[in-house]
Amino acid sequence: MSKLNGKVAIVTGAARGIGAEIAKKLASDGADVAVVDLKAEWCEETVKAIEEKGVKAIALGVNVAVSAEVDACVKEVIEKLGRVDIMVNNAGITKDGLLMRMSDEDWDQVIDVNLKGTFLFTRAVSRPMMKNKSADGNPSGGAIINIASVVGIMGNAGQANYTASKGGVIALTKTTSKELGSRAIRCNAVAPGFIQSKMTDVLPEDVKKAYMDTIPLKRFGTASDIAECVAFLSSDSASYITGQIISVNGGMIG
Repeated sequence: MSKLNGKVAIVTGAARGIGAEIAKKLASDGADVAVVDLKAEWCEETVKAIEEKGVKAIALGVNVAVSAEVDACVKEVIEKLGRVDIMVNNAGITKDGLLMRMSDEDWDQVIDVNLKGTFLFTRAVSRPMMKNKSADGNPSGGAIINIASVVGIMGNAGQANYTASKGGVIALTKTTSKELGSRAIRCNAVAPGFIQSKMTDVLPEDVKKAYMDTIPLKRFGTASDIAECVAFLSSDSASYITGQIISVNGGMIG
């Protein structure tokens, strides 16, 4: 029996990259998945891959920073898939620049998507999760997993807005776990380190080596590494884990 059979997950920023990998991993473990991104048509490839695994998937276009759109999304997921058991707040953007030159707009956009979006979806799923029941009639709650970042822990020059947003996600995770724990709702965060992507593939070799020198495991992470951790935190195997920030960074920082 798959670990997540009968569960329903929402994954934001799931059209591509880490979000898509997370959505497909949760589906492989038996969950039905709502694939959320700014435009529904961006999600079609991910939805198709999920449906091929024999579970249900729907694509939803949502601006995660707009409260009414987030609330409508959660309502639609419940109408179409029946419930919400897993919420993965993965949607995020960057608008890098030095602090002294950063515009108000670049600050606001990153905070709105990365931090406010995480808050809005967390708030929207909390009441439905409180109502969840297991087969024996006991509260089954749910699992909220927020995607933070190693730079939200250690900071990074040129990313004042991004690091502030991810540091905020970490603090929000800890507070959410304290507020919702009594309702059987767990909240944890995954803080990825240097993850291999199309963007990192084109970096000069000397830049890659400089990054690699900071990683004891001597390799970059993959989207699959993050997805595996999220799937674990979503499952009953992690039933006594909440309020934790799991660093998936190859030992880059402790």
